[in-house]
Amino acid sequence: MATTAFKGNPVSTSGELPAPGTTAPDFELTGTDLSTVSRPEGRRTILNIFPSVDTGVCAASVRRFNEIAASLDNTSVICVSADLPFALGRFCGAEGIENVTAASTFRSSFGEDFGVTMVDGPLSGLLARSVIVLDDSGKVIYTQVVPEIGQEPDYDSAVAALS
Repeated sequence: MATTAFKGNPVSTSGELPAPGTTAPDFELTGTDLSTVSRPEGRRTILNIFPSVDTGVCAASVRRFNEIAASLDNTSVICVSADLPFALGRFCGAEGIENVTAASTFRSSFGEDFGVTMVDGPLSGLLARSVIVLDDSGKVIYTQVVPEIGQEPDYDSAVAALS
């Protein structure tokens, strides 16, 4: 199990993130329009994974990755949470988020497959804040589980992994 923390208290996840050099599990998430969202073939992918878009740090990560995505070639950014697609859609519409794809795990085993579902602590059942970067063939080239849920991910290292 990977670990993170919530307000200084350790929180365990359902497993380990896929190791760099391995092929990421296939996934099917639900987009804001209820369509299926999966890894785009032949494109690099950043998975921005977080507990809920209704918190300040999670919202900030979606905004920041939206800015970053505008300047990345052949790269898709998918923002993944257990929020309902409707909540993600409202947030993205209100914030003018257009460069990332927001997707929900509400009909998916994504959290378990990627080892990011928090299994204890007050946010149990939600996803631990993490980032996974995949190359254009779906191989993992970078992972991070933030040490503290209230901390933003390391954007610079995630983008640097694409070089």
